[in-house]
Amino acid sequence: MREGNDAGWHQQCIGGGSITSTVASLRMCVAGGGAAGYSDAEINDYGGRGRHGFGWRPPVRMTLRARASHPAAQPGGQVADDATLRGTAGFGFWNAPFMLAQRGGRLPDAVWFLYTSPPGDLRLVPDVPGYGWKAQSVHAHRLGAIVAAPPTAAAIAWARLSQQQRPAARWIQRLSGTHEALLAADLQSWHTYRLDWLPDLATFYVDDQAVFTAPAPSRGPLGFVAWLDNQYAVVTPRGVFRSGTLMTTPQWLEIADLAITR
Repeated sequence: MREGNDAGWHQQCIGGGSITSTVASLRMCVAGGGAAGYSDAEINDYGGRGRHGFGWRPPVRMTLRARASHPAAQPGGQVADDATLRGTAGFGFWNAPFMLAQRGGRLPDAVWFLYTSPPGDLRLVPDVPGYGWKAQSVHAHRLGAIVAAPPTAAAIAWARLSQQQRPAARWIQRLSGTHEALLAADLQSWHTYRLDWLPDLATFYVDDQAVFTAPAPSRGPLGFVAWLDNQYAVVTPRGVFRSGTLMTTPQWLEIADLAITR
């Protein structure tokens, strides 16, 4: 395991979360159990330092190998919930907008590989399912999001009345600045993931093959994070917003050969 930030790693384990490491890899685990509490296992390079710990701006390249204990839930699939990874997981860069230690509000920015499972349903881009294994760029922390907020609220209200969700879906994308695509990579098998984050675009690779390019990503500063937890969130064009935690069986996300270079 290696990283291009000399500040080092911060490990976070909450609830049933734990981390085990070897010379070659690091495994973030969530024990099976109830949905009454939040469980999280993660590493990051900003913990304990607040916003001044967010040190990454483009151009940056991140590469690592990863696999998980369970396959990803497939939109439209018929696999039982307990046979797929549950909660959220991933790795990449974000601004940790929900950190309790931070002062002042932040809208979310992220450039990362993200997994979400049902009943999570983050419908941020028209015609892209709200859950699954994705390459994703979110850039909501910008002036354009403030400008887009009133028409987004109006479009959501109209969607509730008319059942016409597409205008609201388009406004949610404008508000969040999200671009994303589902990944075909088997989450249970080792794959090499690479992210080339540049000022004007972010390109995602799986096994050296470009799989998605997102325009106009955040320009940072963002922090690196890799995690697995048991939470879910719902955001839909009809104005459904909720979140919670899930029952899980023991599960893990393992990463190796991490390198971040400028």
